[in-house]
Amino acid sequence: MSRKEIDRLEVVRRVLERRLTQVKAAELMGLSTRQTRRLCSAYEQRGPSALASRKRGMPSNRRLPAELELRATAIVRELYGDFGPTLAREKLMEHHGVHVGKETLRKWMTAAEIWLTRAKRLSRVHQPRHRRSCFGELVQIDGSPHDWFEGRGPRCTLLVYVDDATGRLMELRFVKSESTFDYFASTVAYLERYGKPVAFYSDKHSIFRLSHQGATGRADGETQFGRALTELNIDIICANSPQAKGRVERMNKTLQDRLVKELRLRGICTMEDGNAFLPEYTEDYNRRFGRTAQNPHDAHRPLQDGEDLSMIFSWQEERTLSRSLTVHFKRVTYLVEPGPDTSPLGGKRVCVHEWEDGRVEIHAEGRSLPYSIFDQNPHVTQGAVVENKRLGAALAIIQAAQSERDRIRLDSKKLTIRQKDRIRTARDASQPSEPVATSCDRLGAVAAYFQQFEKEQEARRKAQNLKAAQRRKERCQPLTNRTFLLGREPDISTRP
Repeated sequence: MSRKEIDRLEVVRRVLERRLTQVKAAELMGLSTRQTRRLCSAYEQRGPSALASRKRGMPSNRRLPAELELRATAIVRELYGDFGPTLAREKLMEHHGVHVGKETLRKWMTAAEIWLTRAKRLSRVHQPRHRRSCFGELVQIDGSPHDWFEGRGPRCTLLVYVDDATGRLMELRFVKSESTFDYFASTVAYLERYGKPVAFYSDKHSIFRLSHQGATGRADGETQFGRALTELNIDIICANSPQAKGRVERMNKTLQDRLVKELRLRGICTMEDGNAFLPEYTEDYNRRFGRTAQNPHDAHRPLQDGEDLSMIFSWQEERTLSRSLTVHFKRVTYLVEPGPDTSPLGGKRVCVHEWEDGRVEIHAEGRSLPYSIFDQNPHVTQGAVVENKRLGAALAIIQAAQSERDRIRLDSKKLTIRQKDRIRTARDASQPSEPVATSCDRLGAVAAYFQQFEKEQEARRKAQNLKAAQRRKERCQPLTNRTFLLGREPDISTRP
């Protein structure tokens, strides 16, 4: 008997012993009074077995025929042996007219040993590999998004560089998100401190690997980060799974525990303060947990004299310089100044360099080309005539309109996070710091003032139009009336 039936048995006994009424017993069992009376009668006739369900051990009335199960499993075994239950059910319904539930087919396939349940599948084995023998031979890199400041500051990402041979932290940097320019800055800091490693080991993020050709304006389709490493003769290797670069993955887990607590103890809640603390933490961590490489040889190579890291780690895209010496780059048209050195370059390929701060340079044949930005809107709006007394109000309205245009640009999805940060910085630098309430009151007063000004202008225009209409009416009057208006009598002899 089930637990529910045992509880009913106790209630029925109490009813028969007259310690409980049938109405109260029905409420306790969730049944009607009539059904409770039937259970009591059955218990008196057949004993406790009368309360047990007679359906137990019997096949369900909604059970599908055994012939259908044999047919479905035979079809799946013959044609769809490597299909999952969901896809196999779709094919049975489309091509064989067999309509059966997904979970029912899963149960049939499991019983026929066509499908293995998750519990019976063998877990994938990831065998360990030995560390590299030399320091600087392989450096694993990854980004770890986490709430590093535990709600005291914004969520951000930590870029982590770990040496495979020694397990040492090579570079740490807090950034808003993984981006090419952030990896550029971290890699430049690494190269200036240690030199060039043999290879970097990363995941298959779009910063390190592309799945289609020509995504960066280059024929081979390599990323900007890969292009920069190629110029420095450094290889980039992409891991096929997180387990393959398990050293940096385990380091992320360690940092999410130890580094978070260190930041809490020091009261650090901004990325700037965190980046200032990271060198101290890195030195302490390497002193505690760094190990000695098997081979004492340092595989880092020094930087060459001609390797300009600032130029190499810039966003570079190739463009064709038109015959009119124009270049289009990121929705901006650049006009290269014509001259004896630049005019022959029309129709040739040039390289456009962009830096993190938005600075752009155009290079061709090893030199930088002078240029100016072409104004896409050549129509100049005539400035409104504003009286001297209304100049302050006009400037306030202009600033409000500029703020609104900046807000619209910040809401656009076409701009990157870095470009939006530049807009916010320029907007904050151009606006004076004043209380929000005072600014709002001033703008409200200015708006009311301009409404009154518009009303006055409208009344003035109506008066001018009325005077002009009166003058036109006077010019169109007959000659006689005009003569009387001038105070002279008409000359009757000249009339017919």
